Amino acid sequence: MIKNILKCGNYRIIFRLSLFGIFFLSAFNLSAQTKGNASNNKKNIDTTKLKQLSEGLHGYISMNLPKQKDGFGYGVSFYVSAWPLLEKPLSDFQIGLPGTWISPDNRGFEEPLCPVGTYARDNWPQRGPSYRDVFQTIEGSLGFWGSTQFGSTTAKFRMNGTANCYNGEISSPGWGFGRTRPLEGDQMGIAQLSNHILVPPDGLTFKKGTSGELMGYAWMALPIVSAQAKQNGNAPSGNQSWTCFLNAENFKGPVAFYIPRVWSRIADKYPTAEGRTLDTREGNVGSGAIEINTVPRFEAKDAKGIVYTKIPRLQFPVNENGVTVLMQDATIYSKDAIFQPSEKWFDGGNNTSGKFDADASFIPECTTRPTSYDQGPNATKISGVDAYFQETMIGKSSYGLKWKKESTKGMQYFPEYFRKEGDHMVAISATEVPDETNLKGQKFASAKRGKPYTSPTEKGTVWNSPGPKAGPFKATLSDGSVVTYYWYKFIDQPSLQSLKLSDAEKNAIQQRVEWIHTNWTSDKEYIAPPSQGKLATMDNAIIVNPPKGFEKGYVPVVTRQEAGK
Repeated sequence: MIKNILKCGNYRIIFRLSLFGIFFLSAFNLSAQTKGNASNNKKNIDTTKLKQLSEGLHGYISMNLPKQKDGFGYGVSFYVSAWPLLEKPLSDFQIGLPGTWISPDNRGFEEPLCPVGTYARDNWPQRGPSYRDVFQTIEGSLGFWGSTQFGSTTAKFRMNGTANCYNGEISSPGWGFGRTRPLEGDQMGIAQLSNHILVPPDGLTFKKGTSGELMGYAWMALPIVSAQAKQNGNAPSGNQSWTCFLNAENFKGPVAFYIPRVWSRIADKYPTAEGRTLDTREGNVGSGAIEINTVPRFEAKDAKGIVYTKIPRLQFPVNENGVTVLMQDATIYSKDAIFQPSEKWFDGGNNTSGKFDADASFIPECTTRPTSYDQGPNATKISGVDAYFQETMIGKSSYGLKWKKESTKGMQYFPEYFRKEGDHMVAISATEVPDETNLKGQKFASAKRGKPYTSPTEKGTVWNSPGPKAGPFKATLSDGSVVTYYWYKFIDQPSLQSLKLSDAEKNAIQQRVEWIHTNWTSDKEYIAPPSQGKLATMDNAIIVNPPKGFEKGYVPVVTRQEAGK
């Protein structure tokens, strides 16, 4: 799951890192050997391959947000840096960069929102009695994930959410997080909204060479799909379509949204949850984090039995002030920012530009949080990291790392080596690692090409009934993968077919989307510009233009992603 999310005030940026390896050093008796033989033995030690292990480093770098103001639960936006955390993609590696975590605001409600039989209720009793923090969430971020099928040096962007207490997760218009097989029609929950950007299931890609530029994104409630009354045993649904907006150099605007019905489904057979879901309640920005939970490590002992460990070199871009910007300009919004103007527009009033109203926004006064680190299966505490950097505020709601040494080519590096001292692991430099441990010569396994994301081709599925109007088209992305996509009439796309909408409902939704396509073009401003820094550029391959005759009311839906030749 992605909980790599912004938490200004409850915004936490989490760094979890893991390390791999144990080394068994053979004793060499050199006294009866020649100098040449000694050199050969040394060469053998240097090339000995150690086994990779996990659970190398866990920790939290956090920024706190004061209690969310009442009425400001209709959206959140911020900017995050995009960069290559590693020099090349590695296998068994997962780090999520700052993102969002929005849950329905059920503060004060103490009844169990998760029914028995759901993953959270059955496995996380510590989240009780209400389970409100793991009931429903909108998550997602830039990052690197173990489930990535097509590794990329630069981070990718993935949206993600759970509507049913982590029984399942939805991360694109067709697929769940970490799954290459598509979701069933009644499990889908994200609708493609933009007619100018693709949403590959493996994540949105950036221009090669991106390193420290900023991508802005927001989750905003919009009234795209109308409320639905209780019928045929289904719980009623609200009219909040939580929509992802991006702000990059070559694309701006809404990308996709969560269908309201995906949230209300859990209440069909569980009345306690009725009216408590994200389609009806304000969103509570409850947690934010960089989350690292799968990073390889090596481990070895020297001749004295002292333990040393190594993790991949994690690199961080720094600006002219020696600061890594993690996230900045965190802002939360009331109903008047875009929901209310859109609602009036859809009901026959004047059209709205789509730009978030600054008078309906709130910039929180954030603070840093003390950090701690540990590594290994026994969560051994780590010390010495503070000699490298310190957490620092770089604005009222902006946060980063202030490095204590001069940078190398605009990059700084998280400690790569550690030594066991008493009951702690201490961060050390490479020069302090004995050659006999053979750690410095170890290479971590590179990422391998994964499986293709597929969709059904047989007749009678939501993918081809009613089906697309144009295609197939193909695009080769900066991660080397190839996506296949088709152009669907918006209301005919696969994720909307399980709603069983009436013709009148379909026509109303289709008309709203055509208005959005006409007025909210991808060259306009929606999120306020960053207070500092340059915008990142999305991969040009995922920026598309509709075919002639499909300029409004049609959307590109990815149906397959596979390795390129």
